[in-house]
Amino acid sequence: MFLDLLISIFFFLVGLEIKAGLKDARTAIVPIIAALGGMIAPALIYLSLNPGSHVWASAMPTDIALALGVLSLLGKRVNPHVRVFLLTLAIADDLFSLIVLGFFYGQDLNPAKTLSTLVAAAVGFVLPLRRHQLDKVMKILTPVATYFIVPVIVLVNIPFHMQLGSFGSRTTLSIILARSIGKFVGITLFAWLCIKLGGRTNISMKEIMGIATLAGMGLIVALVIAEIVATNSAELDQVRLGLFISAIISGIAGYIWLRKTPAPQ
Repeated sequence: MFLDLLISIFFFLVGLEIKAGLKDARTAIVPIIAALGGMIAPALIYLSLNPGSHVWASAMPTDIALALGVLSLLGKRVNPHVRVFLLTLAIADDLFSLIVLGFFYGQDLNPAKTLSTLVAAAVGFVLPLRRHQLDKVMKILTPVATYFIVPVIVLVNIPFHMQLGSFGSRTTLSIILARSIGKFVGITLFAWLCIKLGGRTNISMKEIMGIATLAGMGLIVALVIAEIVATNSAELDQVRLGLFISAIISGIAGYIWLRKTPAPQ
């Protein structure tokens, strides 16, 4: 019950972030399109490696808190526009993930789980708040989510009792490859195509590739989706393991990539 409450608060904040982040669609078009590519490619890679699996959607979401946390470690070494691009991409990613959850898994959703995800996010999105009110609520909830809710959810889902064979399971390996490779390929390709077709951005393609690498970090939304759609506890543990490993790989690789990218003068 307590964990469900925390998840509800987290997704309520996601709804607020979606509401705040989509205020200017013209400047957000490149990261929004990139987010779409960053979901399609991992899903296709996962299904090609593990056809028929019911947990393919767990390969799609990017974790806002973790990705921004790694980015914050770079400080002034990174272009400030990179953070805006990543935040917009992650917000769009969350929105698309919730749509996928409702559209493809609607019949599988437990009412309590639905309240913790779709309904909570929808309430945050439609809540009639003025801009200053929205900023104030987000200012209060964001540190609560970052420093309490996210760590609690992550700790609860760490597969401490994982069997050794799970490291070589098709589900675990498919998640790792789909996230680590799919996010990079999908985000980079769709962003490049969008720019070629007239989209504008304040960051370089090299910085976009760094963001695409970092976007392979996906825990909170992906874990919630996995809990909803996994058919058994063994499969859920395999997804969890894949998500943790891919998050570590993507976090380290993204940090190194962006650290080596020249900061703006």
